[in-house]
Amino acid sequence: MQVFTSLDAIPANLTRPGDFTRTVLAIGNFDGVHRGHQEIIEKVRERARLLGAQSIAVTFDPHPVRLLRPAQAPRLITPLPMRLDLLGQTGIDATVVIPFTEEFSRLSAHDFAARVLHETLRAAEVHEGDTFRFGHGAQAGTAELEQLGHELGFAVFKHHALTVRGFPVSSSEVRQRIAAGDMSSARALLGRPFSIRCTPARGRGIGTRLTVPTINLARYDELVPANGVYVTRLKVGSGSGAEIFDAVTNAGNRPTFGQESYAIESHLLNYRPIDLTEDTRLELCFLARIRPEQRFASPEDLKTQILRDVTHAQRYFRLAKSIKEQRAGSQTPTPLTSGRF
Repeated sequence: MQVFTSLDAIPANLTRPGDFTRTVLAIGNFDGVHRGHQEIIEKVRERARLLGAQSIAVTFDPHPVRLLRPAQAPRLITPLPMRLDLLGQTGIDATVVIPFTEEFSRLSAHDFAARVLHETLRAAEVHEGDTFRFGHGAQAGTAELEQLGHELGFAVFKHHALTVRGFPVSSSEVRQRIAAGDMSSARALLGRPFSIRCTPARGRGIGTRLTVPTINLARYDELVPANGVYVTRLKVGSGSGAEIFDAVTNAGNRPTFGQESYAIESHLLNYRPIDLTEDTRLELCFLARIRPEQRFASPEDLKTQILRDVTHAQRYFRLAKSIKEQRAGSQTPTPLTSGRF
């Protein structure tokens, strides 16, 4: 997937095969790259193949609400690097990241359609969800986009919201499920388990004293699940040298040890020695919630509970392995909600 980090990065004169001589595109924040996004992108790719065009996702950085109403800005499900990786996995030809600035926010709906969609991106078709808004002050929606497309020479296709488990598939709904610790519903809406990327932090040695191998994550300022204990998988490193561990993770304030301070710490179940530096990339995948966070009378009581949590997680992984083997034996296709790694 090609990535263009501004509209200026797109060449003005395009003649090489694969360039933006004609495009089919979708516009949005794509936070989460959830199943609704995936469905629209698949339609974009399908139509681009039929038309001999390039398939394009157009997104923004930062999230527009962070500039326009910072006090109301959501924590991101997928910060930009992860969002680009997930968009790349859809098979789309390119993603254009438009820097969302004060100047850009003042662009009228007509100017956005004319300058960005028609002149720069050479849109043949634009595919959007039915709640799409654009232009200064979110002045226009899909009806106005259809009218502008008719004037400028591109078609507009409106897609209704997908519903999964009775929930509308949207970034705001995914955030609510994650914030509530409902990892099963979040997984169903995303089409994969929720995960975060981070680096290690220097821990306080508590895991060592309790004889449980532990990795503490560095401060993470985007969306995390509700405080509690989770069945997780932790990917350490990247590429072919990455190590993957089954884990039990506590996300919360560690109240048993006095002064509360938020941390995410993962107790590794299948531990083996690894090289870990402050720059090592970690990806923590949240699979299921075990229990809320709680205060214990002593570290020994906490250790006893950790062992119970470990037993719970081990049962989870045994069951998951059994289900995977059964599916492999029956050659049943793995669903979208399978684990990331």
